[in-house]
Amino acid sequence: MYKIQTLNNISTKGLEILDKEHFQVASKVDSPDGILVRSAKMHDMELPPSLKAIARAGAGVNNIPIEKCSSRGIPVFNTPGANANSVKELVITALLITSRKIIPGIGWVRGLAGRGEEVPALVEKDKANFVGPEIRGKRLGVVGLGAVGVLVANDAAALGMEVMGYDPYISVESAWGLSRSVKRAPDIDTLVSSSDYITIHVPLTETTASLLNKQRIAKMKRGVRLLNFARAELVSTPDILKAIEDGIVEQYATDFPEEALLHSDRVIAFPHLGASTPEAEDNCAIMAAQQLKDFLERGNIKNSVNFPDCEMATNGSTRVLIANRNIPNMVGQITTLLASRKINISEMLNRHKGDFAYNIIDLESDVPDDFSDQVMKIEGIIMARVIRMR
Repeated sequence: MYKIQTLNNISTKGLEILDKEHFQVASKVDSPDGILVRSAKMHDMELPPSLKAIARAGAGVNNIPIEKCSSRGIPVFNTPGANANSVKELVITALLITSRKIIPGIGWVRGLAGRGEEVPALVEKDKANFVGPEIRGKRLGVVGLGAVGVLVANDAAALGMEVMGYDPYISVESAWGLSRSVKRAPDIDTLVSSSDYITIHVPLTETTASLLNKQRIAKMKRGVRLLNFARAELVSTPDILKAIEDGIVEQYATDFPEEALLHSDRVIAFPHLGASTPEAEDNCAIMAAQQLKDFLERGNIKNSVNFPDCEMATNGSTRVLIANRNIPNMVGQITTLLASRKINISEMLNRHKGDFAYNIIDLESDVPDDFSDQVMKIEGIIMARVIRMR
């Protein structure tokens, strides 16, 4: 039986994936094999020797000590795309409310309380103060065509917008899902200079931090509306506020409030609602639990941030899993060790990602109980595990 520790409240729909016959799940568990987490900070947590994997029910993994996990051969899973629809719906909402002055209009109407029969006439007299353009026929630039970006692009096109997308690293899966009406921008500067609305959906890295800064904002149309529902640091706050002051940016909608943004009436700050739907929480929990279960029971890896995707159908009664540093002759040493014990390989898969590699090896016969210890003696091996398939 595998022991799973939960560090946050995890949706019951996700926990149902971990059947009681093979998994013990609790918030307090001695020697857990796996951890399910959402936002709990793990950097100061002592990782038990028994720990084999961590699954984060969400996309970001800043709360998890990735380097420490990698050095011990512990895959860290996340759930990209599980909350994509939730975020997409909020972005579409932002497109509308940055255009039509809906929020100040509603606030003004509430202020008419107590004016009695005057209200209808006052509304007709002053409603022009809240006029805004339709989004139909306007150009939306989508920076980043991952799970969220593709959904936003497709739905905006369905609403009659002219959509242009930019993503030099678009996956085959995303490309297949993208509407044929979405035009491809040759570079990001072409996109930002020709768009009436711009929404950003890229991960935060060293190269994407402050992606929308004063140099790029200077190339935008006057009156552009910007949306950031990905990461706060993708947009330079001082530069966006200066652009609002100079009349370049008409409205800025973001899911990441900070003090400096709260003093501008042209900033619409959401309280980080992107993934705050019960459906998104269920989807993330289900995906995280499935990935953790598949790794513990079969050694398959999918959506790990520190190890390569590596999945293989079972081809024997015994499966050996090995993680190693990505250095020469590792596979040779592993196969030599198996050959020295007269153990035949029925199927083998080797993948690498950055500094680390992962191997799934199905065998025609069982291995001695001390086999994992023997494998760990090979320099460069950081994890070895044997699964006897049920």
